[in-house]
Amino acid sequence: MRNIVFTAAIFLFARCMSAQFPGAPPAQSEPSRAAQLPLSGRSGNTGSATATQTPVPGTTTSVNTLNSSIQVQGPYTGSASSVEKRPFSGRLSLEEAIQRGLDYNLGPVGLAQAIRQARGQQKNARSALLPNVNAAFRETDLKTDLQALGIRVPFLPAVVGPFNYFDLRATLTQTLGDMTAINNYRSSRAATQADEQLLKDARDTVVLAVGGVYLQAIAAQARVNSAQAQLETARAVYKQTFQSRQAGLSAQVEVNRALVQEQMQEQRLATLRNDLARQKINLARLTGLPPTDSFEIVSDVGYSPNPRMSVEDAVKQALANRADLKAAQFEVQAAQHTRAAARDERIPSLSISADYGVIGPRFSEGQRTYTVTGTIKVPVWDGGRISGDVEQASAELDQRRAELEDTRSRIESDVRNAYLDLQAAANQVEIARNNQGVANETLRLTREKFDAGVSDNVEVIQAQEGVASANLDYITALFAHNLAKLSLARALGNAEQHVTEFLKVQ
Repeated sequence: MRNIVFTAAIFLFARCMSAQFPGAPPAQSEPSRAAQLPLSGRSGNTGSATATQTPVPGTTTSVNTLNSSIQVQGPYTGSASSVEKRPFSGRLSLEEAIQRGLDYNLGPVGLAQAIRQARGQQKNARSALLPNVNAAFRETDLKTDLQALGIRVPFLPAVVGPFNYFDLRATLTQTLGDMTAINNYRSSRAATQADEQLLKDARDTVVLAVGGVYLQAIAAQARVNSAQAQLETARAVYKQTFQSRQAGLSAQVEVNRALVQEQMQEQRLATLRNDLARQKINLARLTGLPPTDSFEIVSDVGYSPNPRMSVEDAVKQALANRADLKAAQFEVQAAQHTRAAARDERIPSLSISADYGVIGPRFSEGQRTYTVTGTIKVPVWDGGRISGDVEQASAELDQRRAELEDTRSRIESDVRNAYLDLQAAANQVEIARNNQGVANETLRLTREKFDAGVSDNVEVIQAQEGVASANLDYITALFAHNLAKLSLARALGNAEQHVTEFLKVQ
């Protein structure tokens, strides 16, 4: 009789505590909800590298009418250290600088980590579609007050127990039909593909950033060399004027004039050396090198003709190859799947859960038990939550479609602007080169006149300034032309490949 009472008590207790009773069906998951995307697909793109051209005031004596520069912003201005993983010889070529930038610049490094994060999110979304299997072992020792639980039966004691049992059980849950979860996974997969394309685009941006700063360093080095040559010429003129003064053939004012010219050239050289050092430090920051100027720029990029490619062909090639356009297309696909997931929240979902295990007071008396449950969930009323999810997803999709159209327009703009800059720079190179020859010839003639005593050193100093100006014009024009070709390489996509085709690296 006592065993019957005890069994009945346990049964009633188990009915009251069914959620905790061993062998009960696994808890059912909540209905899936559509994943939320950022409103803009460009929220993570915070850095850039841009080649710019600004007009030069017409009051200057320079033949150049445009001034080119490279502007690098955001994470592309920094880098992780590269010297520990890749030894540095102290001589940096353009090819090595670009490769170090591709490997260590923070632009692509950060996006590589973003891809890892996106792949993790993709796995999380996929997990909702795959079986979830768990195993557990429970050992329970129980004594409880039935009256406290509301069980009041005359022939049952108020307190039952203590008694103990074990439960060794495996549980399985599997989603069989959940369109929201399926579209969430498709959206996460498209978002991962978009991040992978953004990484490729970041590598093209690094090529422009590192290549542009390297070209600036080359131009700065050329200006230093030109200033050094001008200083040597000024010293020679001063020495010649001083000797002429000692011989009584020149006035003191000519000596003073030559001395002032020499000192001006010394100051100009010091300033240009400072600019070169700063350019090298900027280059080191982009490529993972220590932020010093104690390395040598070994590549020289000379003049080469413009690429043989029409603007229309270049636009077509850019639209076919640009990774940022492909990324924008994947962003649209992700938003489409997210909106589909929001709409599919209204569709019934089907899932199955099961458990199988052994339960009993001791292992020798264990009994095998199992539970199999199939569930169909039908959304009836959610207070407008699904409509809100659909509205948010629709806004995200419309924004990404607008950004896709803007990306197409921007790519065509990049190509056409690069061609305009390329043509203008090519004209300036030709004019500057001709002017350079004329200035050098003028300096030679004026120095012959001065040596012959036909004229004073005023014409020589003016001719020196003309040569200096002509040299700087050519250096600036050559830099602008090479930077325009580098910009075109970036505008076409696959910049690393086009750099070797467009630039004449020596």
